[in-house]
Amino acid sequence: MPMLQTRLVAAALLIVGATIGWFVTGLYGAPQVPFRFGLDLAGGSHLLYSADTSKVVSGDITSAMDALRQVVERRVNLFGVSEPLVQVEQGGVTGNGEYRLIVELPGVTNLTDAVKAIGQTPLLEFRLAQTVGTTTVFVPTGLTGQYIDHAQLEFASGRTSTLANTPIITLSFTTDGAERFKKITTENVGKVLGIFLDGAPISTPVIQEAIPNGQATITGNFTPTSAKALVQNLNFGALPVPITLVSSQTVGASLGETALNQSVMAGLWGFALVALFLILWYRLPGLIAVIALMLYVAVNLAIFKLIPVTLTTAGLAAFILSIGMAVDANILIFERTKEELKSGKALGDAIREGFHRAWTSIRDSNLSSIITGVILFWMGGTAVIKGFALVFIIGVLVSMFTAITVTRTFLIALGFGSAASKASHFLFGNGLSK
Repeated sequence: MPMLQTRLVAAALLIVGATIGWFVTGLYGAPQVPFRFGLDLAGGSHLLYSADTSKVVSGDITSAMDALRQVVERRVNLFGVSEPLVQVEQGGVTGNGEYRLIVELPGVTNLTDAVKAIGQTPLLEFRLAQTVGTTTVFVPTGLTGQYIDHAQLEFASGRTSTLANTPIITLSFTTDGAERFKKITTENVGKVLGIFLDGAPISTPVIQEAIPNGQATITGNFTPTSAKALVQNLNFGALPVPITLVSSQTVGASLGETALNQSVMAGLWGFALVALFLILWYRLPGLIAVIALMLYVAVNLAIFKLIPVTLTTAGLAAFILSIGMAVDANILIFERTKEELKSGKALGDAIREGFHRAWTSIRDSNLSSIITGVILFWMGGTAVIKGFALVFIIGVLVSMFTAITVTRTFLIALGFGSAASKASHFLFGNGLSK
């Protein structure tokens, strides 16, 4: 690449770096997109639920748990919780254990309110009545609140009707739910289809005919107030599977702020010590590596905002660790360059050959790190491990770019890429050599 073009590229990288740096300064309240902090940094409530999937067909468990996650997430959003985290976790090393639901509610420090926000959603089921001897039992049909699209409160009309002016609830099913409801009503005309809420029957209508349009009506001993509350809960989302609260804890906002400040200070000290070592030991290349490292930090923080990555203490630890790892490639390049200089090559040739010789080692070491991060993210059973792995993978990928592209461009842009350069070897030595 001609020298002028190289210098233009270097200038463009500096401008981009400055722009990204401005973008990421939102850490303490500057522009547009804020960072997204986890519960351990922002404070709030952490709820762990156990999901009862014993009555769900094994092939439908994954979809049922995903529906549960969406329902709970929609419900906490309706309660005005900022940036909630709702995720499904499967216990056991092989992923065949108990299913759990993790709910993190930043800013909600009242556990009673947090549990209430999740636990009031009813479990709605449709069960067919069957006679066993002299006993009538209701058998689940598999049609639950998971398949409800919308619920609406209405009032029965007609002077002669015993239900005149009494509240009724109409249900509209999803496409899948409508097909299930059509099949049930078609095959069981004349039978009782009980509507159960949290295990208790609220209505036991008889199927008069097949209902193909995905509409159902719930009648019962409702008052306008109770019917309105039920409609509201059903629209918030009926849980497809029952859940039981296993544990709960709160993290105070002051504790989270302290952890954030300490993590930031650790990162600043780590960066400063790494930068000092690079400059003292590698001199001019070390200074260039520090500039590339600053761009590395800015790009990482920008990615954390744009994805967005939920930053926890584990994620910040991975980021701080990656700052030290980000200079590995630079050190390999500089050491290879020094070896070429000692063999008598001109400075420009030594730089090019140093980059060329270091590339295979950089590629292989970073590839092994990425594989490790992917395994951690894929098999990690908790959000802590997944968060650490995600930040680690991002850091490795960005470090390859800054080491191979940015450092090399800056060195050549300064005029040291030419074989005829007369720059002093002192600038490309190390802390012990002249």
